[in-house]
Amino acid sequence: MTASDLPAILGGEPAFADGPPAWPQPCQAVIEAGQKAMQDGSWGHYHGPHCRRLIEALSEYHSAETVHLCSSGTAAVELALRGAKVEPGEEVILAAYDFKANFQNVLAVGGIPVLVDLKPQTWQLDPQFLESACTEKTKAIIVSHLHGGLADVAAVRTFAEQRGITVIEDACQATGAILTESSSDCCAAGMSGDVGVLSFGGSKLLTAGRGGAVLTNRADIAQRIRLYTQRGNDAYPLSELQAAVLLPQLQQLDAENATRLQRVTRLTELLCDRNLPLKPLAVIPVPSTSQSRPAFYKLGFQYSGSVLSRDLLCSAVRAEGVALDPGFQALHRSHSRRRFRAPVALSQADAADERCLMLHHPVLLEAASTVERVAAAIARVIATARDIADARESAC
Repeated sequence: MTASDLPAILGGEPAFADGPPAWPQPCQAVIEAGQKAMQDGSWGHYHGPHCRRLIEALSEYHSAETVHLCSSGTAAVELALRGAKVEPGEEVILAAYDFKANFQNVLAVGGIPVLVDLKPQTWQLDPQFLESACTEKTKAIIVSHLHGGLADVAAVRTFAEQRGITVIEDACQATGAILTESSSDCCAAGMSGDVGVLSFGGSKLLTAGRGGAVLTNRADIAQRIRLYTQRGNDAYPLSELQAAVLLPQLQQLDAENATRLQRVTRLTELLCDRNLPLKPLAVIPVPSTSQSRPAFYKLGFQYSGSVLSRDLLCSAVRAEGVALDPGFQALHRSHSRRRFRAPVALSQADAADERCLMLHHPVLLEAASTVERVAAAIARVIATARDIADARESAC
């Protein structure tokens, strides 16, 4: 094996010596927006112009009658649950593989999480399990778009509408994604359910370091959120400075999401051509047949390799300067059994817990040649899997 064949974890040169791209990336429009807010003093206002403009822009972008800005995506989910009037002892259905804050928010409002399994191909919530999970106590369903995939919110909504259950659509990982509602209709992610949530956290596609938003066209939900948060002032505020730097990012979101989709399409082709044991969770749309468009905060994979453990694969790929990480820990494996109800087997959630990988999105805004280097770096690790495993065993 020549030096050029060696992966970085075995002493070779990393594919990206400077590591993965930083986020957020430098943006002149964002810098100017922040500077202007500092210069005119609007950054320190309780009720300045920037939050109002952001609300208007998000409302127009999502066709949402009400947008409530808040301090985080986690806070947004809590407010959505309170807007849905989830009372202590009532049940909220969600996928057993989801961001842990969704589970904890259900507990925070006194609800009982009810966990269901995933679709085998995409590891998104599988609507076929809703019937067995539903009881007279079911008040809401949280459905999340994860790792570049799009959940079947339309099927969830059809089920929920027949039973008077509120659908909370978690679009924190899918800002700017488009969902097909029918053969002729589509909508922005976050607007397919009764209430949607966005996150503006430090790693998100739109970032203000922290922040979030709740979107709804239901006046009753909006009113409950308003009554809960307005306590002489907003109890879960987004600052004027945060809103100022989010506005120019929103204006370029569609263009950046289009670039990410192009890079993911190419990366998927390259990994498939090399027959690597990483299957993308996202379904890449065919423009002539689908209006759906995923958004890639993470690009998720199902890992089927046997020589390298998932954690060791991630360590080896990260040594190449590529931001590949294990997925979430499944909710039923990270919480006490007495905290939730699980009426069906969770075999796919177990698989996601053990085999999900996530590629962080900043590299998807780099040049097309960069994703070819990413694919080559992953391929080099896989090709030397036995050497890497043997070296790790010897070190232990």
